[in-house]
Amino acid sequence: SGFLPDHRTSNVLLSRLLPSRTPHRTWACALSLIQANHGFVPSIVTYHRLMDHFCRFGQPQQAHILFFDMKGRGHYPNVVSYTTLINGYCLIGGIGDARKVFDEMLDSGIAANSLTYSVLVGGFLRKKDIEGAKGMMCQLWEKMRVEREASMKMAAFANLVDSLCRGGFFNELFRIAEEFALGGSLCEEVAYGQMIDSLCKVGRYHVAARIVYIMRKRGLVPSVACYNYIIHGLSKDGDCMRAYQLLEEAKFGFLLSEHTYKVLVEALCQVLDVDKARKVLEHMLSREGVNKNRIYNIYLRALCIVNNPTELLNVLVLILQSQCHADVITLNTVINGFCKVGRIDEALTVLQDMLSGKFSAPNVVTFTTIISGLLDTARVDEAVELLHKVMPENGVRPSVATYNAFLRGLFKLKRPNDALRAFNNMASNGITADSTTYTVVVDGLCESNQIDE
Repeated sequence: SGFLPDHRTSNVLLSRLLPSRTPHRTWACALSLIQANHGFVPSIVTYHRLMDHFCRFGQPQQAHILFFDMKGRGHYPNVVSYTTLINGYCLIGGIGDARKVFDEMLDSGIAANSLTYSVLVGGFLRKKDIEGAKGMMCQLWEKMRVEREASMKMAAFANLVDSLCRGGFFNELFRIAEEFALGGSLCEEVAYGQMIDSLCKVGRYHVAARIVYIMRKRGLVPSVACYNYIIHGLSKDGDCMRAYQLLEEAKFGFLLSEHTYKVLVEALCQVLDVDKARKVLEHMLSREGVNKNRIYNIYLRALCIVNNPTELLNVLVLILQSQCHADVITLNTVINGFCKVGRIDEALTVLQDMLSGKFSAPNVVTFTTIISGLLDTARVDEAVELLHKVMPENGVRPSVATYNAFLRGLFKLKRPNDALRAFNNMASNGITADSTTYTVVVDGLCESNQIDE
């Protein structure tokens, strides 16, 4: 077209290409712009970002080529340029090359910042050179004491802690946590929070819990995010008792996030400690601004893991007594819990109450759950009546999931002919079979030795 973008447009174009993280193609585009538009030079920020991308791909030598190109086109390298290169060599274990770049930077009259020293410490740790790392760490602390920019100091500390955690140097991390001899150069709460975050990233939730203990011993209050992160991780890792203990040690003084609450109560129910799970429920309900219906529903769903129908009923009564509306999700969860433990009569009682208008009206999930429960207890006639009579009478149309549950139950009861009839009637009832339907039918026929069918 004969049109060439101006320098500003060219830099904007390159900056928009950088997030694609395809540094070779982006650099090729930059070279095309340079060749076509004489006098154009990519910005130093574009160079730095491209260098960093090459380093992240394990190609610091390519980043070094960009470094020389940048110098050749008139940009004067700064501390960011050198720190980016040092980081690239450290990432591939080239601590010797990193030191050479570091020395070159100092010889050029450019002072290293906290992040530069922190990156070098990480390089020594990757090579398991503890003495080298400690020596560089001393220089890091000295630099952080005089560094004015708080964000730079925090970035350096975050990088250091991440490096220690990735390398498994937890004793050194504890030494820093216990002594914290930084002369007030960092906000302690933020620094400890960074330690907890880094430990949780590598799955060391028990160690993170010890950092919480150190914080509290020093009179500091861990953030709600820190508590939630650790409790969530401990619960997922199968140590819900330590997670509950941490919650108790804090005297339930903070609000669990909804997701952490879900993970914790499910874990407690899996180890059959319903008493503690109920205390967590009470803690959640005592806080203002929570959606009590959702809190109850999560707890009821967790109870379905436990063979404890009495607790299910107790919670349902508690919901009604607290004047909290038991919605259809709540009631479906209760019905599911009864069906799972074989207490189908209690499930049918709840259904009758729903049909009579005492509670929310049942939906297709309600009927599907009970039909499945009836077939699990070999009560075929009642399941058929629900499917073909009660559901239509109450204006509820069966879904493909309902038929899938019905077919699966019939095959389990060794009634393949009844299942085939139901399968053939699906289309006439306006239900289209899905892949699950065919899987259930084929599997059931194979189990019934009807291979041709």
